[in-house]
Amino acid sequence: MDKKDFWISVLNRLQPTIKKAHFLTWFQNTTIVEKKNGTVTVGVPTTFAQNWISAKYDVKILQSVQELDSSITKIAYEVVGKLSDEGNHDAVDVRTISSVEDDQKKVRKVRDLNEVIVARGSSTRVSSQMMNDRYKLGNFVVGLDNRLPHAACQAVSSIPGGIYNPLYIYGSVGLGKTHLLQAVGNEILKKYPDKIVKYITAERFVTEIVEAISKRYMKSFKEQYRNVDCFLIDDVQFFARKDSSQQEFFYTFNELYDGNKQIVLTSDRAPSELQELDERLKSRFGMGMVVEILPPDFETRLAILGQKCAEYEMIVDPEILYLIANNLTGSVRGLEGVLKQVSADCRLFDKVPTIRSVAEIIKRTNRAQKIIGYDSDLDEKAKIVKSAMDVIQIVASYYNVTVEDVIGKDRHGDVMLPRQVSMYLIKNELGESYEKIGEGFGGRNHTTVMHACNKTAKELRTNLRLVKTVNAIKRDMGL
Repeated sequence: MDKKDFWISVLNRLQPTIKKAHFLTWFQNTTIVEKKNGTVTVGVPTTFAQNWISAKYDVKILQSVQELDSSITKIAYEVVGKLSDEGNHDAVDVRTISSVEDDQKKVRKVRDLNEVIVARGSSTRVSSQMMNDRYKLGNFVVGLDNRLPHAACQAVSSIPGGIYNPLYIYGSVGLGKTHLLQAVGNEILKKYPDKIVKYITAERFVTEIVEAISKRYMKSFKEQYRNVDCFLIDDVQFFARKDSSQQEFFYTFNELYDGNKQIVLTSDRAPSELQELDERLKSRFGMGMVVEILPPDFETRLAILGQKCAEYEMIVDPEILYLIANNLTGSVRGLEGVLKQVSADCRLFDKVPTIRSVAEIIKRTNRAQKIIGYDSDLDEKAKIVKSAMDVIQIVASYYNVTVEDVIGKDRHGDVMLPRQVSMYLIKNELGESYEKIGEGFGGRNHTTVMHACNKTAKELRTNLRLVKTVNAIKRDMGL
């Protein structure tokens, strides 16, 4: 086979081992440039892709290659900019690569972006809004304020339709109610693959009732909802003032409950506080297990941020996590929102987040006048860096070496790191070209500077000590 076909075979082996979003992002428009002397050279369209793939997937790529050709002992990487060009025949479009679906699985196919078919019968079929498979009980961070809801969900997942039926979870927005609700569904399907689990929001339920009435298929609508083993419904407060929907839900609830089918509901309020809701429904909501999920305390918020950093595969200075945890106290969603923006800055601009940059994100997101743990007056006192030499002087002072050592020819270990950090900061914070930076470091070649910048950026993704060092230097720079 030719080089492109060989690479497609490798990608087919890689695809099941990598998250779909990551696979589509990092392996799009890649190819094999060369294959000789026991080395396969993989072509990638950008330096960023080269750094990420070599750091994260090198071992997997080598293993997949060796399954096809045992003589290969090494994987090399080369940036080929033209791979991004439209119509490039060497580049592989990974969107055409997908795993073969198992038609016998419980969830058989995607109907649209929001719905899957979970069961078929002779007269009807049961569809469900798609559940996010990232929502698991195992990755829900448990603290003092959400321990009871989590334990109740574990019990329901172990014995659906048992003692905690119905399970009613309530609390303010962004605290993890939907996470727990969908995690119950995912866990039940994992333990009992033959059970039919239906997840839907109350808003979608109302929409389906209106459509069923207008198109006159209420019989099949009722059958769909009453032939499930576990019914998960989100935001039941939406039923307020919708009499027909409340009535149909009441009958559906009764039939499922009488059949020992598990029902789990979420809301922003306790059953007794739901205004303009049928008293019969409120009574049924409260006759099982009612649990409140509260805003997480500081330690839980910090643990959530740590887990999200692991999910996003990013290293963040603990000081920054403390800053976020101290200032976003209302919801888990708010914590995740700020961290996603920090992650975007890291990945898109190849920059290490600083106290100042994260404080600005918090200020924009949270509309806070005062950021706890951040003194903006210190920024005004910090040295404002205007030139490459300013950066070199600050880095040299931090590492206790001389400016002459940093820009000189010595390749000893104790000056190589300050030199690489200096080049990285000059490139990323001052925006100078590789050629101009090289001139300031004794006339070094631009490829040497590029290597130093890329190496430092790669280290900053995994080396927490270096992250702290660069943050400290940036603070001295007034960044």
